[in-house]
Amino acid sequence: MSFDFGGWANLAIRWLHLTAGIAWIGSSFYFMWLDSHLRPAAAVRQGVAGELWAVHSGGFYQSQKFMLAPPEMPAELHWFKWEAYTTWISGFLLLSLIFYVGADLNLIDKARLPMAPWQAIALGLAVLAGGWLVYDALCRSPLGSSLRAFGLVWFLVLTAAAFGLTRVFSDLGAVMHLGAIIGTVMAANVFMIIIPNQKKLVAQMLAGETPDARLGKMSKQRSVHNNYMTLPVLFIMISNHYPMVYAAPLNWLWLAGLGVAGWTIRHFFNLRNAGRMHPEVLAWGALAFVSVAVLSEAARPKPPASVPVPPFAQVRAMVDRHCVMCHAARPTHRGIAAPPNGAAFDTDEALHRYASKIYERAVATHAMPQGDETGMTEAERQSLGAWIRAGAKVGGA
Repeated sequence: MSFDFGGWANLAIRWLHLTAGIAWIGSSFYFMWLDSHLRPAAAVRQGVAGELWAVHSGGFYQSQKFMLAPPEMPAELHWFKWEAYTTWISGFLLLSLIFYVGADLNLIDKARLPMAPWQAIALGLAVLAGGWLVYDALCRSPLGSSLRAFGLVWFLVLTAAAFGLTRVFSDLGAVMHLGAIIGTVMAANVFMIIIPNQKKLVAQMLAGETPDARLGKMSKQRSVHNNYMTLPVLFIMISNHYPMVYAAPLNWLWLAGLGVAGWTIRHFFNLRNAGRMHPEVLAWGALAFVSVAVLSEAARPKPPASVPVPPFAQVRAMVDRHCVMCHAARPTHRGIAAPPNGAAFDTDEALHRYASKIYERAVATHAMPQGDETGMTEAERQSLGAWIRAGAKVGGA
């Protein structure tokens, strides 16, 4: 009996990625909330910008923020960085395990751009690095001084990236690399800007120098950007469950719309935490989400009415040719130890039971076969769809 190393490694890394991500996003949300709730200190201290009293778990807490730095460095200073580093490292390992080790299956779509695995991997890595370089250059340009202007331009850059990625990679590979661009930018902000600037501030204080206010301002800029990018990247993390988004013909556009929904929802809560109630912002987010749902359904290709229902023997042959190497009790595809999501189509009864899911992933969208590895034709997809719409009857000739 073979050990499913890939499956267990996937589970361990994904679990670590999720746990670290929760810790990182939680601290980001908390400090944005904390900043917005600081009030002038009751007992004025030198350099104190504001304080907050809170009660939690049966205890009282007092938090103070200094305008630049405290008069003297405390003996123990807590840093928030390992949550970000662990999230990115585990995410990159997961990306590598699924899309780089399995590039020929999960990343390459030969109908879009025939590539050798090493070429696809090199392109994926270049995209991650390029995303950071473009983002960092925008931040350092005059555009970086305006959160709204920067947000609009960065949104357009990410939308263009989504459009380009969906032209060269498989649908899921493209979407996950867009998420990886955002995640890389967020982690690089911590590693390249926020933590180094904080270390410089500490060093200046220990040397008896006046801390450079520009360092704190730059770190705050990147921290705010990270806060607004969290909800879009969270959606991308779970988007593999929703082929009507990631495998739709206009998937890049639907990702953009859902990104708008995420950003506006985050903005509503940031404003609310600052004591400013703007329900219209939340309404814009809801409108973006509903618009994506309605327009994406309307844009789905309509099945041709003239496709005849094929005999079951023909359907069985199509499924065996395009699906069963992965979706079987004992998959034969390299690297697949168990049927994905437990869905096996190697019996007639199971084929009937999973007919609606097959329709969603192989007919309504082209999510399966993954990367269209088997070259399933549009005529085959429509023929399979006609059989499913007619009731997915099994048996007979």
